[in-house]
Amino acid sequence: MSLPARARAHLSATDVRLARGGRPVLTGVNLTVSPGDRLGVVGENGRGKTTLLHVLAGALTPDSGSVSRVGTVGVADQELPIGDDRTVGDLIDVELAQVRAVLRAFDAATRALEEERPGAEQDYAEALAAAESLGAWDADRRVDVSLAALGAVGDRDRPLAGLSVGQRYRIRLAGLLGAGHDLLLLDEPTNHLDASGLDHLTARLRAHPGGVVLVSHDRALLADVVTTVLDLDPTSDGLPRTYGGGYDGYREGHRAERERWELAFRDQENERQRLAQDLSAAQNRLSTGWRPDKGTGKHTRATRAPALVRAVHRRREALESQVLDVPKPPLRFQMPRLEATPGATLLRADDVTVAGRLQAPRSVHLRAGDRLVVTGPNGSGKSTLLAVLAQTLAPASGTVQRKRGARVGLLAQESPPPSRRRAFEVYEAAVGRLVSSGALREGDQVGLTQLGLLPSEAAHRPVHELSIGQQRRLDLAILLAGRPQVVLLDEPTNHLSMALVDELTEALSVTAAAVVLATHDRRLLRDTATWPRLRI
Repeated sequence: MSLPARARAHLSATDVRLARGGRPVLTGVNLTVSPGDRLGVVGENGRGKTTLLHVLAGALTPDSGSVSRVGTVGVADQELPIGDDRTVGDLIDVELAQVRAVLRAFDAATRALEEERPGAEQDYAEALAAAESLGAWDADRRVDVSLAALGAVGDRDRPLAGLSVGQRYRIRLAGLLGAGHDLLLLDEPTNHLDASGLDHLTARLRAHPGGVVLVSHDRALLADVVTTVLDLDPTSDGLPRTYGGGYDGYREGHRAERERWELAFRDQENERQRLAQDLSAAQNRLSTGWRPDKGTGKHTRATRAPALVRAVHRRREALESQVLDVPKPPLRFQMPRLEATPGATLLRADDVTVAGRLQAPRSVHLRAGDRLVVTGPNGSGKSTLLAVLAQTLAPASGTVQRKRGARVGLLAQESPPPSRRRAFEVYEAAVGRLVSSGALREGDQVGLTQLGLLPSEAAHRPVHELSIGQQRRLDLAILLAGRPQVVLLDEPTNHLSMALVDELTEALSVTAAAVVLATHDRRLLRDTATWPRLRI
C-alpha cells in the first residue's frame, strides 16, 4: 500500500517519448512537481496532454525516458472508473480507497495493541501516523463539503444509472478532492462545473499542500491556479517548453518564443533567397560570357570561361549547403481591417422580445467602435438576442434598424452541418456570394490562408474531415471575410485554442467595428472587464 509522503512527495519525468501509429505524440518531456507546485499542461487538441497524464499516473509506459513517483496519486481523467450498476457511495469509495485501507490498517493495529501482540506498538504508531497524515477520519466530511459546493448528489445510496454524466463527474471530483492525496493529476476538471463549482475547485487546488498537474483549456483556472506551465505545442526544435511565472509568464514566454522562431525562419529564408539570387546571377554571367561583344577574341572567351564555371559551382554548392533547420512557424491570426465611420450608428434594437426565449424587452444601440458584453445564465436569451441583432430571427415585438449598407456578421455558438466540399471551396463560395450581392467590394476580398486560421493542408480537406476546432476556425474566417462593421460573437472561445482566443481578443479590442460578445468564459470576461455589460 502506497503511503502519504507529504513533504517528500515528488513526481518527475525525464526525456519521456512516446509514439502511436508511427506518429510522435510525446517528444522529450521533462518535468518536476513537488509539494506546492501546480503545473499546467497546455496545447492544442491531439498534442498528447491526456497521454502524458496517463504516463505520469503509471497507466501507460513510455517508449523511452523515465517517470518517478513518491507519495499517493489521485487521478481524474476523462473516463469514470465504475458503471451504471453501482451507487454514488461506490464511486466515492473508489476515490477514497486509500483512506479506507489506512483506516482498516489502523483498526487492525489497534486490535493488535489491545491484544498485546509482539511489535504491536510500532505497528500502531505507524498506522496512526499514516491516518493522521492522510486526514483519514475527516475525509468523508471533506467529500460532503465538496459534493455540496460542486452541486453534486450527496445521497450515497442513489444509483448512478439515473444520474447525468455531469453529475457523475462532479461526484468523482468531490471524492478526489476529499481523499487527501499527495499528488493530483487532473484532466479538464472544469467540465460540467458552474460558477460556484469553479470557485470551489479553484480554492481547493490553491490550498492543496501537495503537487498538482492540471490539463485544462480553462484560461481562468490556469491563471488562478498554476505556478508553472508545460506547453506541448510545436516549437522550433520540436521539444516542449516550460514557463515559470504562472499563466501570465507562459503567455509572455510563448509570445517571445514565437517571435524568435519567426525571426530565425525569416533570416534563413532571406539567406536562401540571397544565395539563389547569387547563383542566378552567376549563371547569367556564364551565359553571357560565352557570347562576348563583337571584336572580343576567342582567347579572351576561353580565359574567362573556367572562372565563370567555377563561380557557378561555388554558388550552387553554397545554396545546397544552406540547410533550413528552422521549420516554418505555425500560423498567427491576422485580423482583417474592419472599417466603420467613427460615431456612426450602425445598428439599434428597441424593446425587442421573442416569445418563450427573450421575455423581457431589451434595447441595444451600437455605434462604430462600441463594445458590449452580454451575460446571463444558460437559457436566459443571450443567443436569441444576438440572432435578433443579426436579423436572422424576427422579434415578436420591438424593432431592429440597421444603417443602410452596414455589414453585420454573426458567429453562432455551433457550426453548421459540415460540408463534404473542401474548406477553401466553402470559404470562396461564401466570399463570392458577398461580392455578387454587392455586400463586399472585390478589392476587399482576403484569402483564407491570409487570415492565419487554417493551414493550407487543412484548407484543402473536406470540411467534414476537419476537427471541431478547425470547423470553428472556418466559421470565424467566413465571418471576417465579409468585413463586418458589427461583429456579433456567441461563445467565441468554444473549441478555439487559447493562443487564438488571446490573439482574437487583442484584435477585437482595437478594431473600428462595433463588437458584441455573449460569453461565460471567465478569462474573456476578465480581459473585457472595461467593456459595458448587458445582463439578461
